[in-house]
Amino acid sequence: MAFYDIFNGDADGICALLQLRQHEPRDAELVTGVKRDIQLLGRVEATANDSLTVLDISLDVNRRPLERLLAAGATIEYFDHHHAGTIPQHPRLQAHIDTKPDSCTSLIVDRVLGGRFRAWAAVAAFGDNLDEAGHRAATEIGLRASEIALLRELGTCVNYNAYGESISDLRFAPDALYRLLLEYGDPLRFAREAEAFQALRHALSEDLARAADMQVEKLSTGCAWVCLPEEAWSRRVGGVLANRLAQASPELAHAILTRRPGGYLVSLRAPVANPRGASAVARRFESGGGREGAAGIDFLPDEELDRFLDLFRAAYGKN
Repeated sequence: MAFYDIFNGDADGICALLQLRQHEPRDAELVTGVKRDIQLLGRVEATANDSLTVLDISLDVNRRPLERLLAAGATIEYFDHHHAGTIPQHPRLQAHIDTKPDSCTSLIVDRVLGGRFRAWAAVAAFGDNLDEAGHRAATEIGLRASEIALLRELGTCVNYNAYGESISDLRFAPDALYRLLLEYGDPLRFAREAEAFQALRHALSEDLARAADMQVEKLSTGCAWVCLPEEAWSRRVGGVLANRLAQASPELAHAILTRRPGGYLVSLRAPVANPRGASAVARRFESGGGREGAAGIDFLPDEELDRFLDLFRAAYGKN
């Protein structure tokens, strides 16, 4: 019998797994990648009686390998908050899916575990730009304002670390960062003591400084966009920049487009004041997906740019 922990390499996927493995330690093969690398079940060749834990990757995107693994006899527990489509009914599949805009995978795990490791859920919520949910989770366990601010920064930094074209773009490989966080056990201790946190904090500051001069263009009274150059720092900072713009102008939807050869990488944020519709826009494109409040398109060809901007503007107000 083999164990597999399969998780998105961002703050939500990592923090969801941290909660589960602090609750139930397990020697498992880790399967993860950069933020946009979500077709992770296709990497797994499980057999009968193998056990898979899947965290923070769309069931809909992974449907075929999921069905293959169930047919092979694997048992799968699935936690996620992205668009799922029809959830298969199978005796060896236990699905915990909640696609509400104020949900994230770590908050789902937190509910299942009865809040035993809620500080990690707060970190994940902050990383996913769910500031209200993160603050609520942190205050429920009695943290002070300074501690909440530290968890917010940690969530932002761990999430920032997941963005890139490949692992080589990142400051830390997601599986290595997960193991380091697990070693510390407590997010506040990690933030106060770990050199890795200081390294991430410094790297994020440098990349945001590079992005400071990028021009944000308003498409209408309801949405705006910015285009970043084809650089490693652009690929790293796009998600955090999208979240920061969304928090600064909560009534606007934002699109961050990062140049790639022949097209763009897109990070899409619905208005914080009404976090809906991002996934519906992204899924109009072949490599698009996500959730109500935040979504992305892995590759938007140059010839599809005008169509994307028209759909984006139509979704969030033509003015």
